Amino acid sequence: MSDAGGPDGVVEWVRYLKEIGVRELHVPTDSTPRREATAEPPQAPRSNPRQASESRPVDPPQAQAVQSALPLMGAEDAPADPAAKLEEIRAKLGECTRCKLHENRTNIVFGVGDPRAKLMFIGEGPGADEDAQGEPFVGRAGKKLDEMITAIGLRREDVYIANIIKCRPPDNRDPQPDEVATCSPFLFEQIAAIRPRVIVALGSPAAKTLLNTRVGITKLRGTWHSYAGVPVMPTFHPAYLLRAYTPENRRKVWEDLKAARARVDASP
Repeated sequence: MSDAGGPDGVVEWVRYLKEIGVRELHVPTDSTPRREATAEPPQAPRSNPRQASESRPVDPPQAQAVQSALPLMGAEDAPADPAAKLEEIRAKLGECTRCKLHENRTNIVFGVGDPRAKLMFIGEGPGADEDAQGEPFVGRAGKKLDEMITAIGLRREDVYIANIIKCRPPDNRDPQPDEVATCSPFLFEQIAAIRPRVIVALGSPAAKTLLNTRVGITKLRGTWHSYAGVPVMPTFHPAYLLRAYTPENRRKVWEDLKAARARVDASP
């Protein structure tokens, strides 16, 4: 199966879904309902024994950044205008020089999508295409993510997409703890502004940051976890899926996405 995005990639993805037994897909329309802002915080999912037994604290700076976001989701009042709140967060970020990643960046990659999205996708950091365009997930991995979103009956503009860091790491390496500690609070503020019903964590760095754990994505994916009361489904990053495009990995990602969509549909 081709890894290319665009119409041919979508056709092949749909063909694959048929191969594994999927017979019905949600079809988005222009009348897709949007969530209105609510003062009620998202309900925490039931505790996950697997998560409790396997999670361990991350490095202290990263753990400190994670914990700093928890009060945000516990606030009594949701933003009346999430779009305006996101603009405020972006203005506060400014032309950031808070960590060393600013030295080689072209553009800050803040986030994109519906400010009132029920479903939020979070990756690790921008790549070369994202750095050039200033938008998350626009390269080959981004095209694959678009296919994944389409497969569950949504459009890119129906969800919100962001990363745990806003500047591209050299050679696309994983973000370092000090970089995550410096940048992730802006992501946590984005989450608090959007108040998604479900978060899909794409890859290990995103999952570890949100869940305050050192457990890898292979063990985390496929089970529900929680960030500040918001259900989190970790799954493989689209870039990994492109590298290891096996039937087993495709099936796992599809099951994770189906679970996320079902939880979104069941949310108030």
